[in-house]
Amino acid sequence: MTTLYSGGHVFDGVSALLENHAVLVEGDSIVDVAPAEKYAGYQGDRVDTSGGTVMPGMADCHVHLVYKGEADPRGSIENVNPGEIVLRVLENAQISLKAGITAVRDCGGRDYLEFPVRDACNRGRFLGPNIMASGKMICMTGGHGNRNGRVADGCDEVVKAVREQIHAGSDLIKIMATGGVMTPGVNPEDAHYSADEMRVGVAEARRFHKTSASHAQGAEGIMNAVLAGITSIEHGIFMDQECLDAMLERGTYLVPTLSAVQNIINNADRGIADYVVDKAHRVFERHKESFTMFYRAGGRIAMGTDAGTPFNLHGENAMELAYMVECGMTALDALASATSVAHSLMQLTDRGRIDTGFKADMIIVNGNPAADIMMAAKGENHRMVIKNGRRVDLP
Repeated sequence: MTTLYSGGHVFDGVSALLENHAVLVEGDSIVDVAPAEKYAGYQGDRVDTSGGTVMPGMADCHVHLVYKGEADPRGSIENVNPGEIVLRVLENAQISLKAGITAVRDCGGRDYLEFPVRDACNRGRFLGPNIMASGKMICMTGGHGNRNGRVADGCDEVVKAVREQIHAGSDLIKIMATGGVMTPGVNPEDAHYSADEMRVGVAEARRFHKTSASHAQGAEGIMNAVLAGITSIEHGIFMDQECLDAMLERGTYLVPTLSAVQNIINNADRGIADYVVDKAHRVFERHKESFTMFYRAGGRIAMGTDAGTPFNLHGENAMELAYMVECGMTALDALASATSVAHSLMQLTDRGRIDTGFKADMIIVNGNPAADIMMAAKGENHRMVIKNGRRVDLP
């Protein structure tokens, strides 16, 4: 069965906004993208996209599906039945899908409870986004994420921790290079793992064909992770020129997660711990500056939000697009960061573009998101989400 989406614009996921174009879908895949007049006599199933734009489904490269954006995310799952946590993961994944997020990369869960949901969504047992999951974050004693992560100290122990994640079924390895905002008593600017610990951890991940991500906020920790060969830097708040140059040389992705700090600042009076708010204020402007300098230098930026952190809600992921545009990114580049670039980071090579042979993960939005990013950023402007060629119709 084929369906023709025709009448409006098409954003290809890379750089082109095609006016008055049609997208022909057969089964779960795109079989043609062409000027609408080619299909003037088409008699099959048709979706009118007039006044709107067809664009690829978006990927959020940094989420935490076990959390729901509570003021105290970690506390929200303490002493909670594991079955309830699994249900939360599925709920958050489906909320994201309804909002046009057709792929997510989970960067730290709880006792691998997110894995069954990942498998069920990826295999089509339940309707959901494509999910990659890192399992437990690997961190040093007392380091950022130590309450839920896999604590490992020294090169041998870091290698063992990586092997544990791979054995458990992790898709990527998450290593905490620095302190962070959400952990009490740590400084975001401090490097946690040494250069050698980072090097052996990333090498072990690569040996077993896994990509890697590093929570890295301070410059020394960013540099340790980049020189180790990390696939992506998460946050990158205190990036300096040396870090930037090293990332450009190696093709390291930045996943900026501007939404995380922005939502803490916006909701500072809603029960978030004082130490979290204080650190968020301290890093807020520097975070935006690091994003802007990396973007202007031509670095590879993949959209990610840290959804699940305080008031950073699943389903509002695409607001990250607006925050990136506010920091100087063009709307087209922001859209590409959420589509072709983000899917490239996730190694989903047949998704993230509107092109022949790609899977039909798509969103139809009102207007022209290349002219007004809010057409893609705000769910109220989304007309339809399509996953694997099927309209998403979740309650």
